[in-house]
Amino acid sequence: MCNKVFGLALLLLIPGAVGLAQELAIEDAAVYSSPEAPLRRHMTIVIHNGVIADAGEHVRIPKGMQRISCQGCVVLAGFWNAHVHFMEPKWNDAAHLPAERLTRQLSEMLTHSGFTTVVDTGSDVENTVALRKRIESGEVSGPRIFTAGIPLYPVHALPFYLADVPADVKAKLGQPETAADAKALVDKNHAAGADILKLFTGSIVRPNQVTPMQVEIARAATEEEHKSGGLVFSHSSNMEGTKVAIDAGVDVLAHTPEAVNGIDGAVLQRMVAQQMTISPTLKLFSQDRDIAKIRGLDYQFHQLGGRLVYGTDTGFLADYDQGEEFRQLMAAGFTFRDVLEMLTTAPAALFHLSQREGKVMLGMRGDLTVLSDDPASGRPEAFTHVLYTIRGGIVIWQANQTMK
Repeated sequence: MCNKVFGLALLLLIPGAVGLAQELAIEDAAVYSSPEAPLRRHMTIVIHNGVIADAGEHVRIPKGMQRISCQGCVVLAGFWNAHVHFMEPKWNDAAHLPAERLTRQLSEMLTHSGFTTVVDTGSDVENTVALRKRIESGEVSGPRIFTAGIPLYPVHALPFYLADVPADVKAKLGQPETAADAKALVDKNHAAGADILKLFTGSIVRPNQVTPMQVEIARAATEEEHKSGGLVFSHSSNMEGTKVAIDAGVDVLAHTPEAVNGIDGAVLQRMVAQQMTISPTLKLFSQDRDIAKIRGLDYQFHQLGGRLVYGTDTGFLADYDQGEEFRQLMAAGFTFRDVLEMLTTAPAALFHLSQREGKVMLGMRGDLTVLSDDPASGRPEAFTHVLYTIRGGIVIWQANQTMK
């Protein structure tokens, strides 16, 4: 298990790490305990000290425990979004913004969609760590956050869409010229509180022009991150950037490459052999003329045994609605169980947390997403009909429901 990820995971499993762990019972619910499991009805789930202490059809609820009557509800393990950003100006000075404002912003962006854990793949690390600290203290209601902090870019090749970034922010963007520079920037990010690393192995310097990162620099950064036990995500963009990511030993493609030319079955098989993961972010490409090919790349990767994790680029995309991502995934041919795996067990496995979360089972972390609609219906929007978002037994968002 990765030491750094394990350390943060251990901290977040300690009772009280998110305020005071709540005692909570969910009564008479329909439950998918895992992506493979059949739907079980009339289930009661008891969360004690942030962990699922009991689950079944005839469960005694301790006296005085807070209850959610859940007839008509469908309970799933807490959703992950493995590609978000806290880069919008409204997150600036997160250390001092009013707690109520931050809770509202997190609700609008993430928790209303059922996300109990998110992976920030690029932001001002000090600001995002400050936000995370306020969430973990219980002062602000929000998801668990893993962060990449400030990404690394090819030298003199920032993406064109960052042209209007303020000069003080642009000065922080790492563009290592040597392997030693790359290692130093990785270490600096870690010292500031980053958990993972994001590389732009293919930077879109202008529309239809991608500049790759030198593979020696990408490999040095990846090896340095792996020494600390962190995962490495890559924005690869096209075949050349994807090849750099593969050769450098990157763990995750943060997007499906939008330029698919040259990325064939042999390339995907090599990625699978190296146990690489893809976060599709299909909503981002939904207006591209090649969207069908991009979807097909994800589905082929899946058929070859590759792991996919749900991610949407929320925060870079100012539209927080998740419906289009679910529509695109199902248009690609994924079943609701495939999508549920991307939301739960796949990211838990990626972050080496499968022993404690990703399923609704005894001993698992009390992170749950409660829907009003069964995703087995085949309707993509079912995944967006969230009633409750529960983190460690604490309700961090609810859709105007009442609890006893």
